[in-house]
Amino acid sequence: MQHGCCVLPADEAGRILDRLAGLEKIIQPEAVRQALNATGRQNRYDCVLTHEVTCWVVLAMGVLTNMPIRQVFKHARRLRADEATPGRSALCQARQRLGVEPLRQLFRQVVRPLATPEQTPQAFYHGLRLMAIDGTVLDIPDTPANAEAFGRPIAGTRGDGAFPQIRKVSLVELGTHVEVAFACQGVHSGGEQDAVPTLLDHLPPDSLLLEDRGFFSYSSWKTADGRGFRLLMRVRSSLVLEPIQHLGDDSFLAKIYPSPFCRDKDRDGIVVRVIRYTLDDEQRVGHQQEHRLLTNLLDAKSYPARELIALYHERWEEELVFDEQKTHQDPRRATKPAQLRSQTPAGIEQELYALSLGHFVVRALMTEAAARVQVDPDRLSFTGCLHILRCRLPECDSRTAVTLRRWYDALLAEIARERTDPRRNRINPRVIKRKMCTWAKKRPQHRGPPPLLKTFAQSVVMLR
Repeated sequence: MQHGCCVLPADEAGRILDRLAGLEKIIQPEAVRQALNATGRQNRYDCVLTHEVTCWVVLAMGVLTNMPIRQVFKHARRLRADEATPGRSALCQARQRLGVEPLRQLFRQVVRPLATPEQTPQAFYHGLRLMAIDGTVLDIPDTPANAEAFGRPIAGTRGDGAFPQIRKVSLVELGTHVEVAFACQGVHSGGEQDAVPTLLDHLPPDSLLLEDRGFFSYSSWKTADGRGFRLLMRVRSSLVLEPIQHLGDDSFLAKIYPSPFCRDKDRDGIVVRVIRYTLDDEQRVGHQQEHRLLTNLLDAKSYPARELIALYHERWEEELVFDEQKTHQDPRRATKPAQLRSQTPAGIEQELYALSLGHFVVRALMTEAAARVQVDPDRLSFTGCLHILRCRLPECDSRTAVTLRRWYDALLAEIARERTDPRRNRINPRVIKRKMCTWAKKRPQHRGPPPLLKTFAQSVVMLR
């Protein structure tokens, strides 16, 4: 190995990044080794950047998002005065050798719903775990490989978008903000609905799934309903829903069909409950518009319509998860055009898993801290808790189980005190301040110009 990789002592791989020991309270070292073995990533390198060490560095990237990768390594290990840090190229090569499969496997092993009816009752409705599916897009570095793999958004008459984008569709536990599963694809590789069947495989059986109107389709509803999942979904006004039975809370039963022909013949209809409502507050988005919800919770006495209307807006907790990941988990990059750092498609996927695992670490700590003081995890500040973890992680003393436990208890106690004010009764209009730019649009011929043939001084011509 080159680039300074072998100047570090070949300690035991699992302990060389000693300042990351605190992460082992959430992600067990044995889970990392199992993921590496399951994906054929045995340690075959004599230098410090083995697969196991590199995996921990990538995981640290998901927490220490405000640092370049070389600084992440520095932050993860207590270096001696005579030690050198591996170069950026060596760390990047180690990431490429590791690949995305171990991170994907580790995510499946580690990430799970955290809410329990006893400790987080707000995460349930009548014993049903509140879950949601929604999607977001992220700008990624403008490289030919990323553009080819994921594509650019179409910007109408102005041509393709400025940056390649990747679409991520996530399954989230709303009460704890845990991203239980996600699927990623290019911006032209179908819609968000295409990811739903894959995400349903990760949906706990005791769930009530909340979805936006863009996810509704007859086939998707039939699949989820047939597997016994409870559903609450908004639908478009164009969907034909003829009442077949009116219920006592002003909701009614209707049928959905796969096609207008089947509706005319009353074939393959699925009975659903329809809830129609509007808003009389002129300050709110959707004022005096008709809103319609569908659910397979057909019992109006057990599940009153007004409760379900209020409950549906819990779906916005998933939007807060995207806000945590895209804005607060990495505020430095949130101000830049590209929200991820990797230059290759495999690196992008690897980084997405690292970010989600880093988010899970913070959310797992918040959930445990909130349970200890019996408060709703929503009352804790994600940004504040993330900063606490970054600050306290290098202080972790893992020499004995006692010192590690003492550090962990102190960390949770500090996180439990990072409270937020109760949420205000407010609304944000769907507008943006800056819509267009008067500068000329960057075109393909402007990307990657050849090196200059003259220095600045050589190009100067004096005028008389």
